[in-house]
Amino acid sequence: MAFTGGGGAINTARMFVQLKPLRERKLNADQVIGRIRGKAARVTGATLFMQAVQDIRVGGRPSSSQYQYTLQGDNLKDLNQWAPRLMRRLQRLPQLRDVSTDQQDRGLEAYLAVERDTASRLGVTAQAVDEALYDAFGQRQVSTIYTQLNQYHVVFEVDPRYQQNPDALKDIYVRSSSGSLVPVSAFAHYEPTNTTLAASHQGQFPAVTLSFNLAPGVSLGEAVNVIQAAQREIGIPASIHANFAGTAQAFQSSLANEPLLILAALVAVYIVLGVLYESYIHPITILSTLPSAGVGAILALLICHTEFSVIALIGIILLIGIVKKNAIMMIDFALEAERKEGKPPEEAIYQACLLRFRPIMMTTMAALLGGLPLAVGLGEGSEFRQPLGITIVGGLIVSQMLTLFTTPVVYLYLDRLRLWFLRAPQRVPGGVYTEPSQSGATPP
Repeated sequence: MAFTGGGGAINTARMFVQLKPLRERKLNADQVIGRIRGKAARVTGATLFMQAVQDIRVGGRPSSSQYQYTLQGDNLKDLNQWAPRLMRRLQRLPQLRDVSTDQQDRGLEAYLAVERDTASRLGVTAQAVDEALYDAFGQRQVSTIYTQLNQYHVVFEVDPRYQQNPDALKDIYVRSSSGSLVPVSAFAHYEPTNTTLAASHQGQFPAVTLSFNLAPGVSLGEAVNVIQAAQREIGIPASIHANFAGTAQAFQSSLANEPLLILAALVAVYIVLGVLYESYIHPITILSTLPSAGVGAILALLICHTEFSVIALIGIILLIGIVKKNAIMMIDFALEAERKEGKPPEEAIYQACLLRFRPIMMTTMAALLGGLPLAVGLGEGSEFRQPLGITIVGGLIVSQMLTLFTTPVVYLYLDRLRLWFLRAPQRVPGGVYTEPSQSGATPP
């Protein structure tokens, strides 16, 4: 399906192409775009911009490319000067493709330059020139014809065939103060110039939006960094404010909140585990399994050449709840053996590893095999779900290989740290130092 025009622009056209089902083709949408882009670059007279259709579009304006970068300024002249400079700089970046702008400042304008000294000698005022031009080209309503059923507005203008070329200005006459008619060509001439066809606004300020796509193998985070570096390099003045819009803005917002989200999740887990085990130390043992899961998820994304997206971040947050259950199953059994059976920490954690190995493997394999179809990416829309599956599978594999060996070690060292704090000298009123007994009770 294709159509021309739209959005008030008659020099544009849009085409929507639906690909065959995924099972009938070997290339995804981005690979198809990359193949067409090389051939379309040889077409003269028009520029082709391509982007994959998204089911969910996060704000932004309709643009030629997927990601957007908006410049705002309180001075339209400065904005028209610096926006093309930045666009030319972005077009030279190897990380970006299909850089375009919504700034249409190449419209043709006929500028009428009036020689005021000559017009004054001829008795022609500026108001008379303005009224004559408005009568000719402004569609002035001069009367209304009333009938029994309708009324008709009478519009005064020159014949439409004289409106197609600026040369018609030489046939326009202006009445002077003496009452004589003076041709416009006697005191004025026109100059062809360029003008802005439309001025976009955002937040009550003039705005220019630059859109871009990513080169193959380039992540959105890398593109954000090079664009900000390019802006600093050309030295955009402080009167122009630049910020990302649409999907790129959502990406920046997610990165800004990412540390807080992970920290809030860790604090919540620590509080719950602390209340459950009535200890400040053992929740740290359980949380020590999480770094291995994060490393495994990042390694899996690197191996699969998948960028760290918002969906991948969701997978890492899910790993916080999935991976810690390995340590919970071992620590819970070891503490039960210590408190009720009186076993030493070494024997308790050793027995916990032996008896809980099978349940740990069963639950890990169930979660891993559940995320495997997402990671393999079968079916329509699988590209959207793949980062989630890759992070879950990669995090579970690495954490399972490491936590079975590291959790008992961390448990024993933190238990020794706890006993060291209990044996530390304590000051009592009167300046006398005492040490707790072996049973943990402090003598009076």
